[in-house]
Amino acid sequence: MKIYTHLTEAQRYHIYLMKKQAFSLRFIAKTLNRSVSTISREIKRNTGKKKLSP
Repeated sequence: MKIYTHLTEAQRYHIYLMKKQAFSLRFIAKTLNRSVSTISREIKRNTGKKKLSP
């Protein structure tokens, strides 16, 4: 049985910083030891009119 954990505020901030510096989703995922789909969903969830922000 898999145990799922939420992203921490620190991880979300790292995603914001790395995305701002144009790192790839794969690199961000590998750095944070998360799946690419998790990173992708987080970016989609927090972009749009308000943009990705910490």
